[in-house]
Amino acid sequence: MTVFVCAGCGASLTGALSQVALPVHAHQQYGHELLPPLLEPGTYAVDPQPFGPPWLRWEEIGSEEAEARGVYAPVYSLSYGPSGAVAVAPGDIRGTVVIPERCDGLCCGLDGRDGPNLACARCGRAVATLIDDCSYWQVVWLDPRAVRPLDAGAPAPRALAWEELLKEQRELPLVERIGAWNPVWVAAIGVALAHLLAVSNGTRVAVSTGPVADVFRSALDALLPPGPPVKSLALAGPGLHGPAPDIALVPLHPRTGDMWSSGAGASVPLPADVWMYLAFNRNRRLHPASGGLPHDVYRDDRPPPLPSIPFRPDRELFLDTLARLPEVRQPWLRAIYDRVEDRRLVFPF
Repeated sequence: MTVFVCAGCGASLTGALSQVALPVHAHQQYGHELLPPLLEPGTYAVDPQPFGPPWLRWEEIGSEEAEARGVYAPVYSLSYGPSGAVAVAPGDIRGTVVIPERCDGLCCGLDGRDGPNLACARCGRAVATLIDDCSYWQVVWLDPRAVRPLDAGAPAPRALAWEELLKEQRELPLVERIGAWNPVWVAAIGVALAHLLAVSNGTRVAVSTGPVADVFRSALDALLPPGPPVKSLALAGPGLHGPAPDIALVPLHPRTGDMWSSGAGASVPLPADVWMYLAFNRNRRLHPASGGLPHDVYRDDRPPPLPSIPFRPDRELFLDTLARLPEVRQPWLRAIYDRVEDRRLVFPF
């Protein structure tokens, strides 16, 4: 376990935390309501990409410098803040005070536009950025230049083996109880779609009827050229058996971030809880029957309501992911990037 302390005075800034993989929706903006915390209590994640101000426009950077920073297609702006920012649940923060002059936001809270807005309560050093505005996942980003990790003296939870994860990992439903698309799914499919296009080589992809088709087929049909399917797409991972497809949708380990090794020609990662739902959910929940029916007899409850709009992957995360894949330099994929980046295009985003 790890405790983060102020690099200036050594004051504790968090409780004891264990590291997990950075969620794919860490930088998602979704809807116009307050979203829950990004991370579970007692955990932290590290963002390898630069985070926060200053921001430079594409015109100021140029393609050569952008490629040196791992961006291969034009974006509005790039962060020139530090890499390695540490994401923490707001409830795990200790010993900080708000910096009043940096409390800007768009609507209901803080969005971090002015950089670190939390200071060490002991020495006043700016140490973190709290984000809790509507449309953002609630999180505190510790500035890696202002904090340092210390061993908390307790062992971190063991990373489960894949077979154990099948029993312990919860499934994340595609539809929320209120009848809206789950924003984590919107983010996860947007990121996965970028990787899927990159490994398709611009050829048609066959998707079997079912949950995978529900979230991928319309976008693939809209973005890839017409013609007979050339490559197959299917789920692969622990607990599944069958011939390896050309492109496998595989789970990411929620603690280590490691991707399941599928043996397929190409693999596309999905968060484990999203993958679990696609792999094993039958879209119906069976409950023990009541009212005197025999033991082990089950009733079939109605499925939850479906949203009133079609499923759409997260457009901004799709573009951000695709811009950071070297394959986007290929003319056919760059053409797709430019089409989706054009805000006049509505479908499929």
